[in-house]
Amino acid sequence: QVQLVESGGGLVQPGGSLRLSCAASGSISSINAVGWYRQAPGKQRELVAAISSGGSTNYADSVKGRFTISRDNAKNTVLLQMNSLKPEDTAVYYCTTPMLVAQGYWGQGTQVTVSS
Repeated sequence: QVQLVESGGGLVQPGGSLRLSCAASGSISSINAVGWYRQAPGKQRELVAAISSGGSTNYADSVKGRFTISRDNAKNTVLLQMNSLKPEDTAVYYCTTPMLVAQGYWGQGTQVTVSS
């Protein structure tokens, strides 16, 4: 079982930026895909961005052009660069894999709050 730890969340004003980090135990190069999910209070968890082992990326329509997901296999990390943040981006963000999602495993996440 791979262990993923999210960090980098915080409070930012609308229009600002944050970079979230996902540190993984083991080698992320052996993982087919890594994704960032988010969940706001009272709302269901949604997939924000995903990246495959080959570097292909997918984004939710709500974040296209603003968020960028990337991976550094040497450092076993996955990053989520978030620009032009909006209040509706406020949520707890989780980094995970398809296998962990299938098994119902979720980490502690990292809180992102976009507010004036």
